[in-house]
Amino acid sequence: MGAVKSKRVPRAVREQQMLDAAVLTFARRGYRAASMDEIAEVAGVSKPLVYLYLNSKEDLFSAVIRRERAALVAAVTAAVEPGEAADHQLWSGLKGFFAHTAENPEGWAVLHQQARTHGEPFAHEVAAMRAEIAAFVTELIGAAAKEAGCAGELAEREVAGLAHALVGAAESLAEWANVRTDEGPSGEPVHPTAKDAAATMMNFAWTGLGHLMGGERWTPGGPAHREGPPGIPG
Repeated sequence: MGAVKSKRVPRAVREQQMLDAAVLTFARRGYRAASMDEIAEVAGVSKPLVYLYLNSKEDLFSAVIRRERAALVAAVTAAVEPGEAADHQLWSGLKGFFAHTAENPEGWAVLHQQARTHGEPFAHEVAAMRAEIAAFVTELIGAAAKEAGCAGELAEREVAGLAHALVGAAESLAEWANVRTDEGPSGEPVHPTAKDAAATMMNFAWTGLGHLMGGERWTPGGPAHREGPPGIPG
């Protein structure tokens, strides 16, 4: 009997294996220190095969960023419940965001820590992801302002600024939640849940937005007031 031939792994599957290995290696080593030799070893393939499929270390890193970016945006989008009130949509989207970053800490580390610190073209991919999520949050804040009857008082620029501030806060909270541990019932370390992180974000951001929608504004050197020109005083 002749030797049994091993089943050929489809290229798409092999590429995903390489990207999985690259995510782990870049997250642990950082972009500069990560080597193609180690990535190939983790993926269980030869280094020439990695170069054949993904060309170079820079191209491989770019492919990792694009994949992790798409997965994160898809997770947030899928978690949102259309037709619900704006605050409920944001709440569900935040839960999806924190759940995904907790379940994929290496992918989040690559996006949040590695990609944006090594210049172009990597930082551009992260900026595009942030802009995509911020645009979604901008729509929710705009819808909430309309529901509250203060859409005319909140300038488009201010709504966009609030959305970007909220996205930045959520990113920082996700990094903290992936590092912070509490003690579980049996003494084991436990990270804050996605629901807990989302609740923290809503208490921090949406409660303040609720006051803003009600006409209250903070002013330097004085209490919040309900009168005055639109915009946050400088």
